[in-house]
Amino acid sequence: MAGLEIPTWDPETALLIGTILLEAVLLYVGYGGLERLFGPRLMAFIIGGEENAR
Repeated sequence: MAGLEIPTWDPETALLIGTILLEAVLLYVGYGGLERLFGPRLMAFIIGGEENAR
């Protein structure tokens, strides 16, 4: 029957997929940390402080 076969995994392909997923997680965590660290200061600089925020 067509479409019911179980695909075989090439170890190289599995390593590539794992590397891409790890990179995505690291970027997500890294950018989240940067946003938490620099976000409030950057927004205060852009809008001119808390008194101008709405």
